[in-house]
Amino acid sequence: MESLWVVKLKFHTSRYTMKKILIGLCAIGVAGYSVGAVAGNNKMHKEQRHLNRTLRPIIHHLGLTGDPLENRTVPKISSPEAQLGMELFFSKSLGGDRDSACVTCHHPLLGGGDNLALPIGTESDVPDLLGPGRTNHDGSTLPPVPRNAPTTFNTIAWDQFQFHDGRLESLDPQQGANGAAGGIRTPNSPLGEADPLAGGNLIQAQARFPITSREEMKGFNHNFYSDQQIREFLSARLGGYPGPQVFDDDGIDVTDLEPLPNTSHWLEKFQAVLGDPKNPLDAEELITEQNVSMLIGEYERSQAFANTPWKSYVKGDNWAISADAKRGAILFFTSSKQGGANCSSCHSGDFFTDESFHNLAMPQVGSGKGNGADGSKDFGRFRETDLDGDKFAFRTPALVNVEVTGPWSHAGAYATLEGVIKHHSNAAHAIDNFDESQLVAEGVSNLDKMDANTREALDFPSFELETLNLSDMQVGFLVEFLKTLTDPCVTDSACLAQWIPAKDDDLNGDQLNAIGEDLHPL
Repeated sequence: MESLWVVKLKFHTSRYTMKKILIGLCAIGVAGYSVGAVAGNNKMHKEQRHLNRTLRPIIHHLGLTGDPLENRTVPKISSPEAQLGMELFFSKSLGGDRDSACVTCHHPLLGGGDNLALPIGTESDVPDLLGPGRTNHDGSTLPPVPRNAPTTFNTIAWDQFQFHDGRLESLDPQQGANGAAGGIRTPNSPLGEADPLAGGNLIQAQARFPITSREEMKGFNHNFYSDQQIREFLSARLGGYPGPQVFDDDGIDVTDLEPLPNTSHWLEKFQAVLGDPKNPLDAEELITEQNVSMLIGEYERSQAFANTPWKSYVKGDNWAISADAKRGAILFFTSSKQGGANCSSCHSGDFFTDESFHNLAMPQVGSGKGNGADGSKDFGRFRETDLDGDKFAFRTPALVNVEVTGPWSHAGAYATLEGVIKHHSNAAHAIDNFDESQLVAEGVSNLDKMDANTREALDFPSFELETLNLSDMQVGFLVEFLKTLTDPCVTDSACLAQWIPAKDDDLNGDQLNAIGEDLHPL
């Protein structure tokens, strides 16, 4: 039998040996982990370098700068003009029935749109409720506006057209001019002829039209007001001076738009921004429809958001975007003949649009624009040009900040970027398998006619899309790339707060203070 001390010695020795073994094993493990991590990092770096070697020559060949706002003079949101424009943009005083404002369909916290497939403008039962949950006065979610609300973000980067069908057009488009040169054609002038009242740029011209649409702001009770009469009356309403008299077809005076209880509110603001202290102007001289649209336009043009990860990458930061995003970019910019997705054939340049019109047979949901035998179709650009090649064609949307500007397409048919890309990949398959449930929350009408209306566009000779049959992995790469086109400000409520009135001093109670479906402030 071993003595007690021998037993103790063996015990301590074994503990010591085991400790050494454990220390050794741990060291081997750490070393192994380090070697593995280094190997993994080396592989990742090698992969990134390979992707950069493929992508950077493409960027160089296409002459991309990453900045769609380069060489453009962007109004500061802090400028007096943009600040007053913001107050007008948020004011229901510019709605015919004082129940809608510009911001109703274009709120900064909703991607510069309204987060609905199709907007509900006038006659909402809760005018300040924006986005999902907004209903008409009868409790219906049926939207009267037939097209998706385009984002107001980066409107300053458009040089040729406004609206989905391009019915507002620069007649001498110049890079960086925002339509300021050569005259602007509007729906109030014949095709190819400048509207003398269009204003100084495309965005001022655009700002003059929502108030003329009965579905958007004008209201359904003022049909005898012409476009110019409603503009002049609403400006007169703000200024508290007599507006134009309006007569019906029988010569009866139907001037019926409600005046404001307090007009000094607006006169003081216009005098402070546009007035001349040495030569004070009265309301009729200051608060004109031209000045109102100019100020709203300056506010919209100040919504310039293009400091994106993609811009950083193009400028030289190789780590600004992920490997998957780079794979998506390569697919995006590569032609289908070379195995790519051919996206940049239309989404070209730093603003990712050719500012042209294409028939992609996007699902035609909603009320349409009165085209076709039953009026449920929307013929798009054809409505302006009367050219068969333009039937069912709509303006190529820009893709900067596209991540936050859904639902997508001229009628807001798709609720996800994946859905939009899959439609581009195989339109017939996407239409066959269209998921109508993504539209339920928006209450879109004419779903029983959607399939037939969309297939007419699909079968029309102007239909342009190739069948690519992209894999789910490739679709995922493209989505990752599109997300690199998002300026962080547009997902940050604190950053966007600059474009939302900080206080409500409207003595008429018409400032739209937006709430969501939960009835809490947006």
